[in-house]
Amino acid sequence: MSVLSVNNLSVSYHDKQIISGLNLQVQHGEIVALFGASGGGKSTILKAIAGLLDQVSGEIHIGDKLVLSNNINIAAEHRHTGLIFQDYALFPHLTVAENVAFGLHQLSRQQQQQKVTEMLTLIKMQEYAQHYPHQLSGGQQQRIAIVRALACEPTILLFDEAFSNIDPQLRFELITDIRNLLKAQKISALFVTHNQDEAFAFCDRIAVINQGRIEQVDTPEQLFSAPKTRYIAEFLGEGLWLQSQIQSNTLLQTPFGEATYSGSQNLAEYVGESAMIYLRPHQFTLTHDPHSQLQVHNERFIGECYESVFQWQQQSIKVKSAESFLHQTVKVEINAKISKVFI
Repeated sequence: MSVLSVNNLSVSYHDKQIISGLNLQVQHGEIVALFGASGGGKSTILKAIAGLLDQVSGEIHIGDKLVLSNNINIAAEHRHTGLIFQDYALFPHLTVAENVAFGLHQLSRQQQQQKVTEMLTLIKMQEYAQHYPHQLSGGQQQRIAIVRALACEPTILLFDEAFSNIDPQLRFELITDIRNLLKAQKISALFVTHNQDEAFAFCDRIAVINQGRIEQVDTPEQLFSAPKTRYIAEFLGEGLWLQSQIQSNTLLQTPFGEATYSGSQNLAEYVGESAMIYLRPHQFTLTHDPHSQLQVHNERFIGECYESVFQWQQQSIKVKSAESFLHQTVKVEINAKISKVFI
C-alpha cells in the first residue's frame, strides 16, 4: 500500500520550472531517499510534498488523503507529515519532555505525559526528560526531534539532510538506531540527502535526482551494480569507461581481457558491436607481470587496502588491491561480472 503517491508533480520558482512531471511512490513501512547533487531539486520536492511551496501542480496523496490536485491544496499543518531538519529545530526554552509534548495539545495532561514517556523510552532517553536542548549532544537532539515528530503519529516522516550536522563518527550509529526505530514502528519515511553513504545505509530504495527529474528508483545494490544511465554510473563513484565488443549474450571482450555479462539485457542481437561498460576501482585485479608495459607509478594506503594508479591511454586508472604494487609492472584483469552495458 502506498503511503505517499506523487503524480506528475511540477514546481516553479518565479515562473521558472524547477520540477517537471515527477512521479514517486513510498510504500507502507518503506524508507526512500531523494539522493543527488546539491541544487538538483531534492529539497524542493520534499517541501512541495509537505505543503510549504506555492506554484505547485500535480497530484499528491498522503495515506488515503488527497492533499494536492487541480482544485485542492491542503495546508501543511493538515497533511499529517512529520518534518525533521538538519538544525534539529528544538525549542531552546523548553525541556526535552516539553519539546516532545509540543504538538500534543489535543490530548489531556495525563495522556501527554504518557505519550512523552513512551516516546523517550523508544530512544532510551527517559532520564533526559527535564534537560534542555543545550545540555544534549547533536545526536541526542536529533533523536528528540525525531520522536517529537513521531509523537504526533504522522502518516510519513520527511527528513531534510537530517544527519548532516552530526559528528561523522556518531552519524552512522544514529542512522542505524533511527532506521531500526522506524522499521520497528513500521513508519514510512522520505529522506533527502546528497551523501551516498547515508542514503545506502538508511534507505530501502533510492531515487536519484538530476536537475529536477528522477533518473532511477531502485535498491542501493541495483543502483550501484546496474545503473540505468551514464549519469548514475558516474555519480555513484569514480570509475573507468571501457569500450568493449559484445562476443555473445554473456561475454564481452575488453582491453583487459574477457568479462562475463550477467545483466538482463539481451545482447545476442548486438554480437560483434561495440558497447561501453563502467568499472570501479575494486572491479579490477592486479598481478605482477615483468613483461607488461603497465606500471604502477603512484599508490596510497587507504586503510582497508591500497589504491594503486597506473597510466593507460592517457588516463589515470585507480585499482584497489590488498597488496602494494608501487613501481611494479602489472597485468590488469576484470574480476567482476558486468551487469550493465551501454550500447
